[in-house]
Amino acid sequence: MTRILLLALLPLSLAACGQKGLQGVKTFNYQGGDHRSGALVYAETPPAGGPHNPIWQNCGMYDRPLYNVYAVHSLEHGAVWITYRPDLDAEGVVALKGLVDGRPYTLLSPYEGLPSPVVISAWNAQLAVDTATDGRLKAFLDKYEQGPTAPERGAACSGGYGGTR
Repeated sequence: MTRILLLALLPLSLAACGQKGLQGVKTFNYQGGDHRSGALVYAETPPAGGPHNPIWQNCGMYDRPLYNVYAVHSLEHGAVWITYRPDLDAEGVVALKGLVDGRPYTLLSPYEGLPSPVVISAWNAQLAVDTATDGRLKAFLDKYEQGPTAPERGAACSGGYGGTR
């Protein structure tokens, strides 16, 4: 009986451990499909959803800041956007590049005025961390890249806007 009970509880225990790795994630409740032109103001820095330009940001690694309005549209498509303070040390930037290398639905860019050295965002979810080697970054990527919170999961992450600010 004890063995059966332990086997029954094992999936619950493993699920709890997986969620523990994402401690600190903030969630929001933005609806998709709100395409607007022009400059927009967002509640979060960087934004994690909301109105956005009809054109999306091409996924990839950038060494200059991105426009929020294009990056948010990529989040709607299931991308994850990793932003870092421009003064993050070179080792930290290399660690972040290694994290996103080979992932087709990611954005990486510096971002002025972040509340923490690194902030990772997906549609309706965001996590701020103090180091580029925080294990929660990979866990967040694994959960949210093409994840269930993206209203247009699977839509293009290329063929859009490829510039920077």
